[in-house]
Amino acid sequence: MASVAQQAIAAAGSGTAGIHVSFDMDACDPAIAPGVGTSVRGGLGFREAHLLMEMIAGSGLLTSLDLVEVNPILDVQNTTATLAMDLALSALGQKIL
Repeated sequence: MASVAQQAIAAAGSGTAGIHVSFDMDACDPAIAPGVGTSVRGGLGFREAHLLMEMIAGSGLLTSLDLVEVNPILDVQNTTATLAMDLALSALGQKIL
């Protein structure tokens, strides 16, 4: 995950003033994000999703961020909404460990 994320951040940030990140919560495994429109087993785990966001924060290239596909009707005790909030915090520089 780290290698691919590093390559993607480098490619997206090359020759630009920064990057916009649109994180689709559908990319996360339903075990950690049950409240999405199209859940698919085998998605990103908790640590993988946070690693990606922490790497984005560490790059210093983030100019804007959106987290999409949180469906409160399908969510279980705000699990997905809380994860989305925590991922935003990681993208802004907060460390989970």
